[in-house]
Amino acid sequence: MAAWTTRFAPSPTGALHLGNARTLGLAWWWARAEGAGVVLRIEDLDHPRKKAGAIEQLREDLAWLGLDYDRETPIQTSRLERHLAALDALVALGLVYGCACSRKDLEEAQSAPHEIGDEPPYPGTCRGRFATPRDAALATGRPAALRFLAAPGVERFDDLLAGPQEIDPALHGGDFVVGRLDVDGARRPAYQLAVVVDDADDGVDRVIRGADLLRSAARQRRLQRALGLPPTTYAHAPLVVGRDGRRLAKRHGDTRLASLRARGISAQAVWDWIARSCGAAPAAPADLVRRGFRPDAVPREPATPPEAWAEPPQRGL
Repeated sequence: MAAWTTRFAPSPTGALHLGNARTLGLAWWWARAEGAGVVLRIEDLDHPRKKAGAIEQLREDLAWLGLDYDRETPIQTSRLERHLAALDALVALGLVYGCACSRKDLEEAQSAPHEIGDEPPYPGTCRGRFATPRDAALATGRPAALRFLAAPGVERFDDLLAGPQEIDPALHGGDFVVGRLDVDGARRPAYQLAVVVDDADDGVDRVIRGADLLRSAARQRRLQRALGLPPTTYAHAPLVVGRDGRRLAKRHGDTRLASLRARGISAQAVWDWIARSCGAAPAAPADLVRRGFRPDAVPREPATPPEAWAEPPQRGL
């Protein structure tokens, strides 16, 4: 039996880039070094942004980098019944309400000053406003957001990379969206809820991902308790940033794995960079696994890719 199980959870909204490679490589290295399991789950809830051929590209990039996995779980959108059952359970518990606020309403409500880089909390405008979630949609004739009540209170947990955490979801984002409800009654799950249900179904008990999702861990812990699901251990790796200190993006050039491969940069060169960024001497992936993974050696500051690997942004990238 595996010591623990983690997952690769890419979305088919574009090709993997160096930021993805570093987080996925770190997760794979850690899991294989400790005899843990790895599953692949394609998270395709974000329908408007899905790109044709992206799933095939994801698998090709993973194979090129040598990131194998033990099994692939059903694609996320095939699990709709499980997600909606969880959503219904939260509504029945009185923990989810319908929100009729428009984007403009939210922008105006969130115009008050807040900490730089922090997510302004939803002010609770629709909390207690409608008798049922569907009433929120009928009131405006447009889909309603289904929000989970984020009661004040600190979530305390030990992150295996970021250290001890104390996060109050009520202060960081407030009541958060777990689904959508159309006027005709059709429901759609949202990311925060879907990943909690999927991780439980897939037996994932350690989530290794980027530090940009650290505060989501507090929300997901709330959902796990409300749904009676087993708790998850989290490890949030520092992000990969450009020379300007901002999160790696198109403005920093073309760092897609497919582009690096086309330019003759080897998978081993990428692994050498991953190893150095995690506080280890470069080596082949199999040798890194044999040496073991040391989470305490991973620097807490963001990583930067080799400057020579970045090319000017491509039109249409």
